[in-house]
Amino acid sequence: MLLLIYATLIGFFFKTGHALQIQCYQCEEVRNNECSTPEFIVNCTVNVQDMCQKEVMVKADGIHYRKSCASSGACLIASSGYQPFCTGKLNSVCIHCCNTPLCNGPQRKKRPPMSAATSLFSPGASPLAFLLVCLSLTYNQRLSPLVPLLHPEVTLE
Repeated sequence: MLLLIYATLIGFFFKTGHALQIQCYQCEEVRNNECSTPEFIVNCTVNVQDMCQKEVMVKADGIHYRKSCASSGACLIASSGYQPFCTGKLNSVCIHCCNTPLCNGPQRKKRPPMSAATSLFSPGASPLAFLLVCLSLTYNQRLSPLVPLLHPEVTLE
């Protein structure tokens, strides 16, 4: 169903003359991902280049990158064709295709999701937040587990 909605919206944009254009990073064989700055951003050809492509080559002097706009057909064929050579070892070549703006730039480092305990005990955490969570937990458990600890004279039935 979601695919049908997307297809309808894309058809609407093409029919009404509103073309979809993607922006990608573009550079020829640079080292260390150095072409992921604003001066390397290009507007891809409307209705032709609908993906971004990133080629990663491992060479003796380091990792080299080639980035560009691409048509989905050409990019996916190249990507699958180079799959056997995408080992991460010396002389390997990997081609990645993506279809969101500037997706062929550097990968963002993913932070692990913070648990409630981690966020409460982090250096910037508010003592009030910690107190509210403790009170909330105590209230939700109807004081059952904590009453004997706080007041040994009280017995629970």
